[in-house]
Amino acid sequence: MESMSGTRPSRSKRSRGCIMSAPNPSSIRRQQLIRECPILSNIEPRQIKVWFQNRRCREKQRKEASRLQGVNRKLTAMNKLLMEENDRLQKQVSQLVYENSYFRQQTQNTTLATTDTSCESVVTSGQHHLTPQHPPRDASPAGLLSIAEETLTEFLSKATGTAVEWVQMPGMKPGPDSIGIVAISHGCTGVAARACGLVGLEPTRVAEILKDRPSWFRDCRSVEVLNVLSTGNGGTIELLYMQLFAPTTLAPARDFWLLRYTSVLEDGSLVVCERSLNNTQNGPSMPPAQNFVRAEMLPSGYLIRPCEGSGSLIHIVDHMDLEPWSVPEVLRPLYESSTLLAQKTTMAALRQLRQISQEVSQPTVTGWGRRPAALRALSQRLSKGFNEAVNGFTDEGWSMMESDGIDDVTVIVNSSPSKMMGLNFSYPNGFPSMSNAVLCAKASMLLQNVPPAILLRFLREHRSEWADSSIDAYSAAAVKAGPCSLPGSRAGSFGGQVILPLAHTIEHEEFMEVIKLENIGHYREDMIMPGDIFLLQLCSGVDENAVGTCAELVFAPIDASFSDDAPLLPSGFRVIPLDSGVDASSPNRTLDLASALEAGPVGSRAAGDFSSQCGSTKSVMTIAFQFAFEMHLQDNVASMARQYVRSVISSVQRVALALSPSRIGSHAGFRPPPGSPEAHTLARWICQSYRCYLGVELLKQSSEGSESILKSLWHHSDAVMCCSLKALPVFTFANQSGLDMLETTLVALQDITLEKIFDDHGKKILCSEFPQIMQQGFMCLQGGICLSSMGRPVSYERAVAWKVLNEEENAHCICFMFINWSFV
Repeated sequence: MESMSGTRPSRSKRSRGCIMSAPNPSSIRRQQLIRECPILSNIEPRQIKVWFQNRRCREKQRKEASRLQGVNRKLTAMNKLLMEENDRLQKQVSQLVYENSYFRQQTQNTTLATTDTSCESVVTSGQHHLTPQHPPRDASPAGLLSIAEETLTEFLSKATGTAVEWVQMPGMKPGPDSIGIVAISHGCTGVAARACGLVGLEPTRVAEILKDRPSWFRDCRSVEVLNVLSTGNGGTIELLYMQLFAPTTLAPARDFWLLRYTSVLEDGSLVVCERSLNNTQNGPSMPPAQNFVRAEMLPSGYLIRPCEGSGSLIHIVDHMDLEPWSVPEVLRPLYESSTLLAQKTTMAALRQLRQISQEVSQPTVTGWGRRPAALRALSQRLSKGFNEAVNGFTDEGWSMMESDGIDDVTVIVNSSPSKMMGLNFSYPNGFPSMSNAVLCAKASMLLQNVPPAILLRFLREHRSEWADSSIDAYSAAAVKAGPCSLPGSRAGSFGGQVILPLAHTIEHEEFMEVIKLENIGHYREDMIMPGDIFLLQLCSGVDENAVGTCAELVFAPIDASFSDDAPLLPSGFRVIPLDSGVDASSPNRTLDLASALEAGPVGSRAAGDFSSQCGSTKSVMTIAFQFAFEMHLQDNVASMARQYVRSVISSVQRVALALSPSRIGSHAGFRPPPGSPEAHTLARWICQSYRCYLGVELLKQSSEGSESILKSLWHHSDAVMCCSLKALPVFTFANQSGLDMLETTLVALQDITLEKIFDDHGKKILCSEFPQIMQQGFMCLQGGICLSSMGRPVSYERAVAWKVLNEEENAHCICFMFINWSFV
């Protein structure tokens, strides 16, 4: 007993230790501490309170000092990186000055020569920029080591030297919170991108992550290590075969036969560099696979230097020749754009490192939640499943169905066991599903003058504009329940869409969410499924400020249980800009009313001027939808899928036409509904009618000219919106605050009915008081609750409705103004 009492603290000591560990004990706790510790009996409670305050201050100072030390280490490392970058740029400037002087001297020396001779001289003098054609290289072990050392030298000259003329990537401004220093090539063979950054991971961990290219490079289908050789200096040489997905249905995929050399430099830096082995002999080789085009990787790789404070400074270089000759001419910018390479490959590598670094250092605050690895795996599955559907490789079991005579939609079918093993369908009662095949309908189309970010954001927020709820119900039933009837004439309608955020990356360039489609119960008699449908959705590239990015919206039906091994059949959209010239223009696009109606960028969201845009921009959209089905229904499902994708294409083209900046900035202006006046005239009618019926001015400041009235009305803090006088009134106009309240855009506004935004109580009041508006001319409503187009409740302090009269004093529409509104 004595030994036990000697080793085990007493109850009072344990209690005192618990209280002492509390950072901010209450007065009761402090009194308990005095009672349990006789030594504190002569100390006033106020002194004890001050002691705890001092301890909290010391702890806060300690944490702040630790944080500042970490920030100082980061800034020191970034300063070192910037100084090195400055030295490299000075060398590049010196080289360019020398070349400029050389060309100027050559020009002066050839002034008396003929034109042909002059041209020949200029061509000859510029040949040092061309990549020399080497004879076939020896691919024996000794020859591979020679190639590896040469690759290392060329890579380092690109990463830290002047072998490539680098220019800052448009839209990327280095700063404390930026992803790093990003540059693209100018005037070199192929496409190249370079990035420098700081991450809080050890060099070996960084190399491990970067070597696992399929985990962060979404276009990478597979990387196969075929052979590994050790070198005398402690390095390793690997022979790799890599396949990349094609981004659209209009071009073949790419593959690479690579050498990867991993070594440690004298200063302790870790280097991983790669290059193609297309021109080798006397060694292993890999001919291009079927349906692939062999591309070339010029010396590229990663320079990883240890940084004081357990971090790494990283230089990344990607340099490729993607053989643009093998694709249609309109798509060649996809394979000739260094900006696209930087966005999809170089910056993706840095983002992956920063994401994992934050998850390691701050596991409780990461945007991917408590299970970052599992959520990243889900996003990877969604992206890869969509890429597989777009490409439809035969080695995965896909085969093409015969066309129905129109070649706009391609249909492929997969009934291979390997494909279906990943789709473990079953009934809720435990019986196996009869779905034994997957069908994909896909198409690509060219879009003119459409900002990919805005288009994808509209498709995300307004699913009812393009989707058919009966198809969603069919897809969800096939994945979750099993056999179901094909959608027929009894097409269901959306009861509402609720977006539930799930996870996002550090910079919010990609986020995952769950979409709940409510009250889709028209098929309960035909299908074993609930009335609500859930979709797992991955969205990226919807930031308007990011230049030249690819925008994607990929989704797949899931069960409400949402297990990690749930079957996924991803479908969705991908929009890729084709014009590299868009980098020079303003990346900020908006669809505010003023821009749409020739009033200039006056909306609260306006960030660019459409009238300043020169020329047109192009992008290619790829659409792919997958369906699980029973083999004996193949023809029926194929017909349904073709019809559905064509309807989606038609809807997207209609939306894209309305979102086109050329329409927004053109003299034709935004086209109002048939029979409606121009916006300037409508704004003047609204203000005149308000003054006539209520006796006060709607706008605080009297403005001269219709454009000024429209501008003031557009900026009005209260939500102002007009609806038609039809039997089922629909909205025809709203200012910026009104669009924000309804959570919609001008394109979708005309599809929202008046009764849709009121709850049951509001509808009763509206029906009883509506005749008063037509007789008296106005009506005041008490505060209440209404609904946005997304189904979110909106509270308002009060509302005013009045009749809008035209020039002949006939009723044109009804205008509503919701005062002091806010989301509940």
